[in-house]
Amino acid sequence: MFHLDDFFPHFRHWFPPTTRVKKLCKAGHGFGTLESVMVRRRNVGRMAEASSKRPLIMLWIALCLLAIGTGAEHVRELEVSEGVPIGHQIGFIGEFLHGLDSGPPYLIVPVPGSAVDSDLAIDHTTGEIRTKVALDRETRASYSLVAIPLSGANVRVVVRVLDENDNAPTFPTPVMNIEFPENTPRDVKRTLNPARDLDLGRYNTQRYNIVSGNVNNAFRLSSHRERDGVLYLDLQINGFLDRETIPAYSLVIEALDGGTPPLRGQMTVNITIQDVNDNQPIFNQSRYFASVPENATVGTSILQVFATDTDAAENGLVEYAINRRQSDKEQMFRIDPQTGWISVNKPLDFETKELHELVVVAKDHGIQPLETTAFVSIRVTDVNDNQPIINVIFLSDDATPKISESAQPGEFVARISVNDPDSKTEYSNVNVTLSGGDGRFGLTTRDNIIYLVIVSLPLDRELQPNYTLSVVATDTGNPPLHASKTIYLRVTDINDNAPEFESDSYHANVMEVADPGTSVIQVVAVDRDEGNNSAIMYSLLDTPDTHSQWFQIDSRSGLITTRAHIDCETEPVPQLTVVAKDSGHPPLSSTVSVFVTIHDVNDNEPIFDQSFYNVSVAENEPKGRCILKKSTFPGDSHSFKRAKMNRCHAKDIRKECLANCC
Repeated sequence: MFHLDDFFPHFRHWFPPTTRVKKLCKAGHGFGTLESVMVRRRNVGRMAEASSKRPLIMLWIALCLLAIGTGAEHVRELEVSEGVPIGHQIGFIGEFLHGLDSGPPYLIVPVPGSAVDSDLAIDHTTGEIRTKVALDRETRASYSLVAIPLSGANVRVVVRVLDENDNAPTFPTPVMNIEFPENTPRDVKRTLNPARDLDLGRYNTQRYNIVSGNVNNAFRLSSHRERDGVLYLDLQINGFLDRETIPAYSLVIEALDGGTPPLRGQMTVNITIQDVNDNQPIFNQSRYFASVPENATVGTSILQVFATDTDAAENGLVEYAINRRQSDKEQMFRIDPQTGWISVNKPLDFETKELHELVVVAKDHGIQPLETTAFVSIRVTDVNDNQPIINVIFLSDDATPKISESAQPGEFVARISVNDPDSKTEYSNVNVTLSGGDGRFGLTTRDNIIYLVIVSLPLDRELQPNYTLSVVATDTGNPPLHASKTIYLRVTDINDNAPEFESDSYHANVMEVADPGTSVIQVVAVDRDEGNNSAIMYSLLDTPDTHSQWFQIDSRSGLITTRAHIDCETEPVPQLTVVAKDSGHPPLSSTVSVFVTIHDVNDNEPIFDQSFYNVSVAENEPKGRCILKKSTFPGDSHSFKRAKMNRCHAKDIRKECLANCC
């Protein structure tokens, strides 16, 4: 056997069995006698097992003591700064509790999980509390225990660890990378990772500074504290960004707490200025000059233009083109989009054009590309070449070879200019003729310099949509030389044809019991026009007298279906009027009649003209004589109008006969 003294050597000194322990026993807390608290000890090896149960036994005894005490509880609060040396005196349990507890010795019961045993040294004989390890408020902010003096009163001891400035603000990452487009407006923010400080109050993070890298004061910091106590950080634009001047910044940002001196933490913010297409290409000269012989072959290089763009990537990639709207519409020259080399694209002729003025465009590849222009003057040097030249300009809205079928005689189709290559000024030596077109086009001139192709006869695209014209220019030399040009002229459509149905009228059959949506017939119309002028939409003319509300038509396919239940007895052959209208401006339309025969079914029972008949008959009427004639009104068509009738015959003159129908 071993006694409670094996666990608590001073237990009998604190609580003699004749006093407190007997009270425990009498209180009925599980102690029958003092020996009932003893644990049988068979060998020394069992001591280890008993030792492992010591915390539970201590807690059990403390609870028992609390249960039999006076019920009074006193609170003793102590404070100690974190980081004090090991062995530092925190205070005494009974200090300032004079008259409230009987003083030491104390039974010490730590609150489970409070780490009192590992971090604090408590002398139960004096009530003194000292540090056993270096305390860290960020690890544990307080310790709790219960001290029970001989009086049995409870003294709840709370040791609070006071904060010291022993933690510097710390950023979650040492480096942070962000980007700003160079056209970002002033005051735009980017949220940065805030520094966090484990200390409290003024020892927490208090402010941020930019230590270095803020060239031209381009950025500034702003911060705000939220409910979680963290001082959040934003980086704001303070000036104007220009990637072409400064493409990147590397800011060193420090966070300071409120200590004296303050502790600091640093983070590097690498800022990349993203390119915006804000610079147009610039040519190395505004005007270029070159010359080329008229017999230069196609592909001969003439000169190179060059432009640069200070933007980056696609925004700074330059490509070249010739502005065909303002120059070189004949595409006599071409330019390499990447290198800017201009070369001959078609055979040149000094007699036709001696000087070519090109407008060259340099354009970057930005999403909204910027461009600039330069002028190139190319002079064609003379080589003995006498071939006539024919220039044709079409007078349509988009300068393509076309004419509307509504064009009236005398309307212009194209402008033709012809010159004699032997002389730049002697245009009268050239004779121009026009052939083809079935006589519907002619040629007119006032000065033998400019010729106009005109409409001579009315046109009809539906009869002939295309014409081939040939222009021939012949000089008066010996032998004469000539040039020809073929014009493929397209006649454009106007809405001059209404839709035409395939039949003059349509006939269809449908059963009277057909459900709504039943197909009846499909009508088809065609329009000889083209495009929208031939796009046909179908509809039913609203004619209530013919019960058109019974039917509906698909506007695109022309399929007529039933919309509601139909009734042969109301209208056996309703006549529908279908309208076919094209999509021209203005639209044209035509109509056709559709006769729908509704086939009857036996869906109406016969109806007597009255509900009761009373007949008198003489008693001597012969057998077989008719004594009553009546009428019924069947609701169905002819095939269902036959009704069976029973008539009463004179059999007994004393009886009155009633007619019944079946």
